[in-house]
This record gives sequence, structure tokens and C-alpha cells, in this order.
Amino acid sequence: MYPVASAPGAPIGRAKAQPRSRARALMASILVGASVATAALPVPAFAKGPASLADLADQVTDAVVNISASTTVEARSSRAGPQVPPGTPFEDLFEEFFNRRGGRGGGGGGGGERGESDAPRQQRKSNSLGSGFIIDASGIVVTNNHVIGDANDIQVILHDGTKLKAEIVGKDPKIDLAVLRVKPTAERPLKAVPFGDSDKMRPGDWVIAIGNPFGLGGSVSAGIVSARGRNIESGPYDNYIQTDAAINKGNSGGPLFNMDGEVIGINTAILSPTGGSVGIGFAVPSGTAKPVIDQLRDFGEVRRGWLGVRIQNVDDATAEALNLKGGPRGALVAGVDEKGPAKTAGIEVGDVILKFNGAPVKASGDLPRIVASTPVGQKVDVVVMRKGEEVTKPVTLGRLEDGDKPQLANLRQPEPESATRQALGLNLSGMTDDLRKKYSIKDTVKGVVVTRVDPNSTAADKRIQPGEVIVEVGQEAVNTPADVTKRVDTLKKDGRKSVLLLVAGATGDVRFVAIGLD
Repeated sequence: MYPVASAPGAPIGRAKAQPRSRARALMASILVGASVATAALPVPAFAKGPASLADLADQVTDAVVNISASTTVEARSSRAGPQVPPGTPFEDLFEEFFNRRGGRGGGGGGGGERGESDAPRQQRKSNSLGSGFIIDASGIVVTNNHVIGDANDIQVILHDGTKLKAEIVGKDPKIDLAVLRVKPTAERPLKAVPFGDSDKMRPGDWVIAIGNPFGLGGSVSAGIVSARGRNIESGPYDNYIQTDAAINKGNSGGPLFNMDGEVIGINTAILSPTGGSVGIGFAVPSGTAKPVIDQLRDFGEVRRGWLGVRIQNVDDATAEALNLKGGPRGALVAGVDEKGPAKTAGIEVGDVILKFNGAPVKASGDLPRIVASTPVGQKVDVVVMRKGEEVTKPVTLGRLEDGDKPQLANLRQPEPESATRQALGLNLSGMTDDLRKKYSIKDTVKGVVVTRVDPNSTAADKRIQPGEVIVEVGQEAVNTPADVTKRVDTLKKDGRKSVLLLVAGATGDVRFVAIGLD
């Protein structure tokens, strides 16, 4: 038995065995006391959702539409037959049978039937269903690009069942958005919904999704913002809102509303092993979508800003090697286009871009989104970290063209000597004609050649390969193996725990690699 507090006025000590009836009475008094004490404690506050979402749904439902997109393509007629997987034992048997019956070539008693080459062309139609919403009562509708695809017949179906033929104003596959136009009738004026500020949404905020799941028509589902800034690797500008509001096939292109009836996201994708909602849906934030929609309305295309750099992320080792205060952040410049705005502005390989036009660059993935949403021709300030100091570079943005491929800066180096050394688990050699020929290294690539990599070294873990060229060590150019070892020794004496290498491939593509000095 354990010591317990007995009735008021009684001494505290070990409890004695009680008669069963008295024990029950004591237990009852303890339970009553516990319940009274519990009632006296402050009740924890729990977040409660709105009592009803019906008023909100009534407010916005008329602006949400269903999208029916049909694509008609020409297809040759052919005899229907069993679909036999290629390479099966029955493939030749069925092939011979249908050829003999005139299905493919008209031989063997075909009696004048045409072969496949003479078959008449037929029309084949494929349909898709999705969602959308009206942003302008004059007839401007927003949906996903993948909902309409290459459709040549698009219908917008209003909440009351009215069907309106739509034309494409513009579409952007990179953000997966499309803008349509319909002509409203005097009898049926359209209702539009406004965009809200997606940047103000926080994980835990209530949202509702309205759309056309599985073709059922206008359906309302509710949930919260689960996360922001999700990258699902669907494109170069991923920045999705994640929500647990039910989103299914057919919801694509539909709006995600805040509690003020404003569109803060466009439902685009789900993560699901079953094909149905498992509570993980993704919406394009209104902050990302609105500039794209405005450009599609104005120009019929998207005109994105272009900086002209190739970047990579900054990890812990790279941040330490760069002496980047505040830990990993920013976008490390690994290449500069010779004809790009960054080159003209003086941005260099090895710079870490920390801010662009006043917006912080927390990770490398932030920079393409920020640059792309900045108007072409605008002059902006780019803050970079260069050798431990912040430098501001004014840049006038160019226009990103789909066909443009960044070109790397030509790193001019004097010809090195050919001595060989070992450092960082690497066998290093000066550049020679024989090594250029052996590893097919371009003449424009200068530096120290890696001839062997210790398989047990950090360099091997970082996938440095024989034939690659060390261009810089600790942001200083190297021309000989002696330069490499000298620079590594200097960094060790300075107490650095890692060293940052600029490594070039045979064709000149470069990347930064951080290697520990322990």
C-alpha cells in the first residue's frame, strides 16, 4: 500500500485496510473530489471550425463552373480484334488469322477488302472533365492547363446547368494554368469571385474547395491549410499550398477559398496511392497564379523575367565552406550566361544570392519563382554574398525564352604545370594535351584534372569522377596540383572544417562540391 492523504483533520500516514463498505465510500468521496477539482481547473481551448459553411458556399458557388473539354483526332479504321500483348506465344497466331481474314493487307480470300493502308480515316473523340471559376463577369474563366490540354471543343457549364462555348485566351503549362473566355447572355449574367492574398494563409487556416469531382457536379469540401511552399517536382516553379480538404479527380482547376470567399489557391494535384482523396491535395497559390493570369489575359502568353544564372542549393557543408553566417540559405551561382543580365551586372560564379528585389532567397528553389514573376525589363537590386561580404548588384531583367539554355562563364586560366599530387582523396594532375584527349575535355576548360578518386573518400561520396576538373578551391582559382594542396593547407590552418570546390565536367558544366577537411 502507498501513503495517501486521508480525510481532513486525520494524520497523514499509511492507509490501513478498510472494510469493503467503508472503502467504497472512501473511493466515492475521492472520485467526487477529483471531479470537483477537475471542474475548478481552467478548460483548455480547442480551435473550433465555423458552425456552418453553407452561407459561404452560397456566396461563391455560382462562380464555380464545370469544364468539359473534347479533343477530336483522326484515327484509321481497323478491324476489332483481341488485344494480345507483344511477344506472347499467341501473337503470331492472331496476326496470321486476321491477315488471312483481310484485316491487315487484304490477302487470302479478302474478296476486295482494303488493307490498313487504304482504311478510311475516322474521327475519334476523347473527353475530359474538370473545374474552373469565373474571375470577371465579362466572361473570363480560370482552370488548369491539363484540364483543357489540346482540346478543340471546350464548354463551360454553370451551376444551373447552362452551357457556354469557351475559347482559349492563353495557357501556361509550367504553372498549369489556362484562361478561357465565354460570352454571357443577358438572361444569365455571370458572377465572379475575387482573388485573396495567399501569403496571409497559415497552416491551420480553414479553407473550402468547390469543384466537379468524378463528374458529379458542384461539390463542396472543407479542411485546413496543411502546409505552404510544397515542392512536388511537377515543374520549375513549384510552390503549392497543401490542404486536407477533399480534392479528387475532376476538382482540377477549381478554386480553394478562404473564409472571406476569396480564391487563395487553384486546386491542381493530389497525392494518392488509390486515385481518390487521402487528405493530401495541392493548390497553386493565388500569389503565384495571379501574375500569370494577368499576362495571359493581356498578351495571350507568359513573359517571364530572366536573370541568366545556373544555381544550386546551399547545404550545411557548403555554408560552412563559404563562411556563410546564419547557416544554409540563398542560391549558389554555379554558372553565368555570357549573354545574360547577370553577366552584365557583374554577378559571378561562387556568389550566393541572398535577396532579389527585396525578397529573401531562403533556398535555391525560391529564386526561379521570384525572378519569373518579376516583369521583363524591370531594374532590381540583387544582394549577393561574395567572399564573406554582402554586395548589391543592380540588374535589368531580360525575358526568359523556352529555347534559351544558360551558358557558363568562360573561366580563363593560365596554362598549368603537369606535376601530380594527392589531396582530399583525389589524384590530381596538371592539364595536358594527352589528358584533354583521354577525357574529351574542351579547350575552354581550365584547371586541375582529377585522375583517380579514392573509393573510400568523401570525394567519392560526392560523386567526383576521374576526368573532372578542379577549377577553384575555396573560391580561389587553381592552375596546378600544388595550388590545390596549398589552398587546402591554408584553409585547415584557418580552422575551416570543409572546403568548397568548383568542379567542371569535360564539356564545361560546373558545380560546387563541399568536402570535409577532417
